Formats: sequence, structure tokens, C-alpha cells
Amino acid sequence: MSGAIVLESLDLAALLCSRVCHDLISPVGAITNGLEVMEEDSDEETKTFAMELIKKSARTASAKLQFCRLAFGAAGSAGAQIDTGEAEKVARGMIEDEKTKIEWTVPRALLPKNRVKLLLNMLLIAAQAVPRGGSLTVESVGEGENAGFRVRSTGQIVRVPQAAPGLLVGQTAEGHAVDAHAIQPFYTGLLAKECGLAVSLTREGDTAVIAAT
Repeated sequence: MSGAIVLESLDLAALLCSRVCHDLISPVGAITNGLEVMEEDSDEETKTFAMELIKKSARTASAKLQFCRLAFGAAGSAGAQIDTGEAEKVARGMIEDEKTKIEWTVPRALLPKNRVKLLLNMLLIAAQAVPRGGSLTVESVGEGENAGFRVRSTGQIVRVPQAAPGLLVGQTAEGHAVDAHAIQPFYTGLLAKECGLAVSLTREGDTAVIAAT
């Protein structure tokens, strides 16, 4: 059995803030650890290692903040538009690494902010579907300001969390509360609804597909 999710605006805001903080705890904590090592250890090799850790973690924290600013933040006043080129830049900075690559085919354009926020949130879900890395193919469905999106995830291991398809349409298993982990796919569904789109997450063989059309 499942039930419709009902959240007060303050609860939604609190859970989204918790999600963002969860993403930032690891790199910020690594920076703190690196600084402590540099203060306490006089070995030059150890200090060099600590400095590299600090630099890498600072880059990671910066990339996550830039992504979250667009994916979850206000990103300008009501009616504002966002450049899809900027969305591509922050998506690559947040998601791409030696294991995960993005093939971006969405044309560069200014789109309503909620539509771009939807795309970035879809990318997060798509990346989570390939926990050991893989390829994310990002494409438009339609043209102009009314275009939808499709993201295909392929990799050695492809997983579609059991609860995710339901959360996207505002449903959760009976007796299960929406927590900071579940809030992001639920929020993605809210963005899709705001854009007049229907969002779905399915598995097609060795590929996970999240689409908003």
C-alpha cells in the first residue's frame, strides 16, 4: 500500500537543507582534518599529502555548492531564466569524475529556472542509478521553453531504488516518512509538476531512464 505525501512548506525547506548539508559534510570535514594534520605533524611528506587533500576537498565542496545553488536555490527572482550552458557546467563539476561521464546533448538556451532545476535534479537521480560509475546521456524532448528532458544511465551496475518511482509522483509506502534521503526525488516530482510535465523512472535492460515529458 502507498499513500500521497503531504508536507508543510517548512518541513520541505528543512529536509532540503538537511540534504544539502549532508552533501557538504564530507568535503568540509576533509578540509578540517587536513588543516589539523598540518598543524600537528612536522613531517614534510605528510604536510604535502594534507595540502593535496585540502585542495581536492575544497574543489569538491565548491562544485557541490555551485550545483546546489542552481538545483535547490532560488536562482534569481520569479520568472527568472537560467542558461543551460551554466547547468551543464555545474553538472559536470558535481558529477563527472574518472568513473562517471556525461554526454550532454541539450541545446544551449535560456530556459525558465524551474525547468533547469528539474533537469539538474533528474541528473542527480540518474547518477545515483550507477553507483560504480558509468555514462549519463542527457537529451531534450521537444524544443524551446516547453521542452522536457530524458537522462539515460548505463554502467556495470544499474540500480533503481524501489521507492524512487513512487516518490517522483508524490507517493510513499504506507508507514514510511519522507526523510532527508527521500526528499530529493520527491522535490524532483514537485518541479516536474510545476513545469506541467510528468516524470518517471524506469529500467530498460541495463539502462535506467528518468524522463520528464
